[in-house]
Amino acid sequence: MDTMNPMTLAIDTHGTYTASSTTSSSLWHAYTAVLAAVCVMVGVYWDISWHMSIGRDTFWTPAHLLIQSGGLIAGVSSGYVALHTTFRGSEAEQESAVPFWGFRAPLGAWICIWGCLAMLTSAPFDNWWHNAYGLDVKIVSPPHTLLALGIFSIVLGALLLTMAQQNRARDAERVRLGLLVSVVGGMFIMNFAIFLTEYSERMMLHGGLFYEIAAVFFPFALCAFSRAGQHRWSATIAAATFMTVMLVLMWFIQLFPATPRLGPIYQHIGHMVTLSWPLWLIVPAVAIDWLRARYDSRLPSLALAALLGAVFLITFIAVEWPFATFLVENPAARNWFFNAANYVYWAGSAYVARSHHFSSAASRQLGMHLGIAGGLAMISSAVGLSWGRWLTKVRR
Repeated sequence: MDTMNPMTLAIDTHGTYTASSTTSSSLWHAYTAVLAAVCVMVGVYWDISWHMSIGRDTFWTPAHLLIQSGGLIAGVSSGYVALHTTFRGSEAEQESAVPFWGFRAPLGAWICIWGCLAMLTSAPFDNWWHNAYGLDVKIVSPPHTLLALGIFSIVLGALLLTMAQQNRARDAERVRLGLLVSVVGGMFIMNFAIFLTEYSERMMLHGGLFYEIAAVFFPFALCAFSRAGQHRWSATIAAATFMTVMLVLMWFIQLFPATPRLGPIYQHIGHMVTLSWPLWLIVPAVAIDWLRARYDSRLPSLALAALLGAVFLITFIAVEWPFATFLVENPAARNWFFNAANYVYWAGSAYVARSHHFSSAASRQLGMHLGIAGGLAMISSAVGLSWGRWLTKVRR
């Protein structure tokens, strides 16, 4: 038994899993993992804002501590669950666990432990990187990528833990836990959106590359949560959670004072600078939830994926394109609420001038790029629907 593949043990492909209800230990652990995922994602947003406003700072900033605290909450709680389940677990807890190196814990717990270790490793790696190569102003660097993988693992672990609880629960409890799954889904989408920030600046939102990249990631997430969640509007709730958290952070963090500490300083800001207005993913999410519920049993899987992918791209462009025009070209958007004047302190006058116009390079051969984006959205939707179906089978 202990030598079997953990992924095989994590699901029940025939629907004969014996543990039909949640266990108290795994239930508190699921809520703890969700709390950890929220802490990590809020900390990541705060940390990016810190770098945009103040610059490279000590490791011991509140944002860094919140990120690492989230990782530690997930890792330590998962380690405790592994030890408890291995040595003192009840029969139900043993049944809902996956063996690994002689220890037993839910699959999500093992992923959280790995994520915690990756996050802790990324901190000294990042310091060494800066000492060796100097400061950077990019999100995507090797130590940041390792951190992002760790963060993604924490969110994924929280998702698997909550999915296992939802799939073992019954009736009203199942629906309640389905809402918790959608909250984790919001953090899942937020992780994608933040990591893709450099490809989704408002000046790029009329360009083909942005829609190609969006088509790879977001239909996958929305279709997966639409199928895996027990709520009628699971993808919509996940997208609404993503937008709500991003907007609250955008509005709230700006209220705090900040002074740049590293040169060059072209923007003499006096408050924290935050990320731009979040992507309007709630609109395609509503369409995907409605269409999937209506046609899931009527259309073959590939036809449904093609429909959802096409609808995602059409509805996403329909809302994002005109809103991007407003953000870039309308002076009414350059205020606290819409945050279209969130210039980082190292942004010179040339960058500010470019930010009032769409990138000409991004809009070249737009029709071809949108055609490619449509195909990518369909493939992404197919993978998302397949993964969502797998998630409904997770029990351990």
